[in-house]
Amino acid sequence: MAVEIEKKYRVTEEQRQLVVEALEEFGAEYLGEQFEENTVFGGGILDEKLAALRIRKTADKTLLTYKQRIQSEDGAKHQTEHEVEVSDHESLKAIVENLGFEPRLVYEKRRRTWKFRSVEVVLDELPFGLFMEIEGSVMSIREAEMLLDIEELEVEHDTYPRMASRLGNAVGNLIESRF
Repeated sequence: MAVEIEKKYRVTEEQRQLVVEALEEFGAEYLGEQFEENTVFGGGILDEKLAALRIRKTADKTLLTYKQRIQSEDGAKHQTEHEVEVSDHESLKAIVENLGFEPRLVYEKRRRTWKFRSVEVVLDELPFGLFMEIEGSVMSIREAEMLLDIEELEVEHDTYPRMASRLGNAVGNLIESRF
């Protein structure tokens, strides 16, 4: 079982720029920028398990991801995560829908990614705000916070899908949060 551990922060444009400068100063490896369209499906067993099935489409790939939250008390988000790359976006979507899952939410995101020591640091821009996520072990996340001098940043406990559901626009039965 793969377990994802990450911590999310709300950031201002100024805070985001300071993080970029700190990452550059420490020699973090910049992995690039991408635009994503994320479609979250629900229904059936997903609703019963409080789980999510997501199709993420970027310019060069499509990912199918299953996530289910695990309770934790350390300030970081823990969840079971299984992910696979799929070559045919439209066929994947048709398969998921034919299994009875319904698209419930679409949100767009611009993401810049760095590899910093033993964590991944991403800076995200969504239609409803600027965020940073650090993914790694709890200890590695704490070390990155200290080195990047971001221990005082506002931690965001909501997921992007939850925020997009609250702040997006209803289009029929679908909620959209697009640029």
